[in-house]
Amino acid sequence: MSRIGKLPILILEGVDIDIKGTNISVKGPKGQLNYTFPNEVSVVKNDGNIEVSISEDSNANLWGLVRSLINNMVEGVKNGFEKKLLVIGVGYSVKVEGKKVVLNLGYSHPINYEIPEGIDVKVDKDSKGNFILTISGIDKQLVGQVAANIRFLRLPEPYKGKGVRYFDEKITLKVGKTAKK
Repeated sequence: MSRIGKLPILILEGVDIDIKGTNISVKGPKGQLNYTFPNEVSVVKNDGNIEVSISEDSNANLWGLVRSLINNMVEGVKNGFEKKLLVIGVGYSVKVEGKKVVLNLGYSHPINYEIPEGIDVKVDKDSKGNFILTISGIDKQLVGQVAANIRFLRLPEPYKGKGVRYFDEKITLKVGKTAKK
């Protein structure tokens, strides 16, 4: 039995849900998301809740997954999701130009990253001069994937901590070489 799958999904105020066959459409103040769930899973809308269930003879692997995906859709169209990245390094810079993020990360050339549809990116600076990249949108998977793609452009290195990291990520710095006495 799936502990997550058994939990009902609370329909938030201002969110409309339409279930047709194996398709579910969630519409809210921030936008609309659609999902096609597998045939083994049944999704039923009851007075203010959505219940996800499976038949006795089917595989229970998808039960909790489908429930989590639908719950993230409901949360996303109401409140949205956000990831923050911290860009640390001397000479590193980040700016948004139209639908592109231009990153100077110590390479011989700037990197132009195309922002996908449905994602908003803002750039701020903190008191130390580091850049804070805020990635937001209604699709949790897409927000996380864009943040991971940008982080992959210059992974944080373990000696000085330079690179792109998640805002709450802790990097354990290694001790460098020391000269003989």
